[in-house]
Amino acid sequence: MLNKLKKMIYRDFNEEWRNQWLTKTLTHLPDGIKILDAGAGQLKNKKLCSHLKYVSQDFGQYEGNGDGQGLHTGTWDTSNIDIICDITSIPEPDNSYDAILCSEVLEHVPEPTLALKEFYRLLKPGGKLILTAPFTSLVHFAPYHFCSGFSKYWYEHHLTKLGFKTEELTPNGDWFDFCHQEIARLGTVSKKYGEMLWPLAFLISLIGIIFFKIRGQKPPKAFDLCCFGWHCLATKLER
Repeated sequence: MLNKLKKMIYRDFNEEWRNQWLTKTLTHLPDGIKILDAGAGQLKNKKLCSHLKYVSQDFGQYEGNGDGQGLHTGTWDTSNIDIICDITSIPEPDNSYDAILCSEVLEHVPEPTLALKEFYRLLKPGGKLILTAPFTSLVHFAPYHFCSGFSKYWYEHHLTKLGFKTEELTPNGDWFDFCHQEIARLGTVSKKYGEMLWPLAFLISLIGIIFFKIRGQKPPKAFDLCCFGWHCLATKLER
């Protein structure tokens, strides 16, 4: 009962909806094509690529605790990664892959546009690039957390400049969904950081959760203000 209550209060809309989109997008890729999972971490998305020739890459330096700042996993196992290297310099030939997946990784890259350039090099003409990255993000995996705020304009500008055609750019939630998720954290975060009013913070969290329960789940409409991030599907154009 307690676990069900926690799940209702601390529902991770961001990850839930992102996983739904990734499942749909990866499932629709043709059987047998070669895909690179760039920044694959613990191979979470490998199961979605069982019909593909799957290759994983990661820099392999995060171990679960980082520098102790922000959010951490405690443990992190990258021992099953195929290619351990910098994401901006992957030791594979040009035009090696039919598709590249890079999900929730670019915020951990000091210069993310260099990763996009490397993806362009590695993709075959007509190849698919599947991207997700946070527009709003709490600090996690520090010290390997360098940026956030990946807006639709960021994707449109840089992908077009590099020679990609954007096929899909879909917001993951909106401002209301972001507020819903974060107000649920107010009590626990207040208590964790020693706020004297943490009991009031829990009450405010409860009121917020009741508000969003009554409001119900609605399609994103305030994504021009804020969203969790953008789901992007792009194609490498032939030159």
